[in-house]
Amino acid sequence: MAIGKRTKATREGVDPAKAYPLAEAVQMVKERAKAKFDETIEIAMNLGVDPKHADQMVRGVVNLPNGTGRSLRVAVFARGAKADEARAAGADVVGAEDLVERVQGGNIDFDRCIATPDLMPLVGRLGKVLGPRGIMPNPKVGTVTMDVKGAVAGAKGGSVEFRVEKAGIVQAGVGKASFTAEKLVENIRAFADAVNKAKPAGAKGHYINRVALSSTMGPGVKIDTATLIGTPGGTT
Repeated sequence: MAIGKRTKATREGVDPAKAYPLAEAVQMVKERAKAKFDETIEIAMNLGVDPKHADQMVRGVVNLPNGTGRSLRVAVFARGAKADEARAAGADVVGAEDLVERVQGGNIDFDRCIATPDLMPLVGRLGKVLGPRGIMPNPKVGTVTMDVKGAVAGAKGGSVEFRVEKAGIVQAGVGKASFTAEKLVENIRAFADAVNKAKPAGAKGHYINRVALSSTMGPGVKIDTATLIGTPGGTT
């Protein structure tokens, strides 16, 4: 397959076999984000786990210190005072049975979903719809909670949920190309640290195997894992 001039140009100077120090990798990715829009900077972490086993599942949530650069639409399943609290906190969509019907009808115009515990029997009906999208409310990542205000504020302020995929990969957006290199490094370290701390009991041997960074339209740049996690032995 022929490689376009733009693609070829963005790949120049990137050694696909080399793992670069984090700060250098960030700079390389930023320099190659030349699209006409503000590209998302994405991280992909290949982990030494098999998510088919329950004791090797990796999931969690992390608040990025500098936000994601995205404006998320947040939906909240709540009634009464908690519904009012959600609206006051800035939720974009709030409801109960009416919101369930809306979702079942295919109208899913939100990026994050939060629910109060009392509405989970109702929200549970939406598992087949919200689950594949990765936005099903879950108490383990703080999206099933009575602290609606805090959950909405977190979602709006830069919290990122992560969950390992079938191939053992965790990936997420950690900022925008317009961010300074320093802010991106801070966000990436925060994300990697959260994934590292989420290491499941069933994971044996090397945990963080490979890590790559890229922009939406740019090439992947491998990161030296020794420069990623601040704690000694964090990648073992």
